[in-house]
Amino acid sequence: MTSARPGVQLAVSAEPPAFFAFFQQTAAIAEIELKKLIRDPTEVLARAVQPVLWIVIFGNVFSRIRAIPTGNVSYLAFMTPGILAQSVLFVAIFYGIAVIWERDLGIVHKLLVSPAQRAALVYGKATSAGFRGAVQATIIYVVAFLLHIQIRWTPLSILGVFAGAMLGSAVFATLSFIVACLVKSRERFMGVGQLMTMPLFFASNAIYPTSIMPHWLRVVAYLNPLTYLVDALRTLMIGASQSSHSVLTNFGIVALIFVILAAVATKLYPSLVR
Repeated sequence: MTSARPGVQLAVSAEPPAFFAFFQQTAAIAEIELKKLIRDPTEVLARAVQPVLWIVIFGNVFSRIRAIPTGNVSYLAFMTPGILAQSVLFVAIFYGIAVIWERDLGIVHKLLVSPAQRAALVYGKATSAGFRGAVQATIIYVVAFLLHIQIRWTPLSILGVFAGAMLGSAVFATLSFIVACLVKSRERFMGVGQLMTMPLFFASNAIYPTSIMPHWLRVVAYLNPLTYLVDALRTLMIGASQSSHSVLTNFGIVALIFVILAAVATKLYPSLVR
């Protein structure tokens, strides 16, 4: 009996700490999702067309009529962070359709019976969604360079924009994850996804400042997570003159929303197979 104790102690000590196992599992799920994106990037690239059209057509037209007050900042520069946030929203909000496909293929059942923590499954998928946000940020920067849009090109601001795009993508992908767990049907999900995107986009400060909104819409905008993402991106890309809060405040609010949504998604994930 005494000789068995060291072996037992060795086995126990060999187990990785819980937080380390959580990060390992999260990274494994993110790696799987990233490989899917690398093998078939057509969805992300196809959705990149829409923000390009918004900047090239909508932005140039509204720059000429000068209908929206933006101070000493050109309207193209003003709307560029908003269009980046829009592209992040549009790419991530339909992320849940892949979760429903996985349910139909039996993949979700296998994941749920695996030793992986439920939270790691959610955070892993959110992390992979963040890579899609980084792709969108890259596309927006290329467009801004080609159109000579006056934005900041310092390394720190660019890193901050990429971090914001990835965090925002994780937020809306997790929201999409929750919707998928509730509706459990591809047809219903597509309808709800379409219903969410336009109100989230237009009830934000993406293409016009909150100062010109009617009071009721301003209240809605301050409840909209996209508003805080746009505010952070705008500060990083063109300066604080067009922003309502500091970058840290905006990032903190968006991160808090992500943690809350991730907790809800973790709770709902097992219900997807019922």
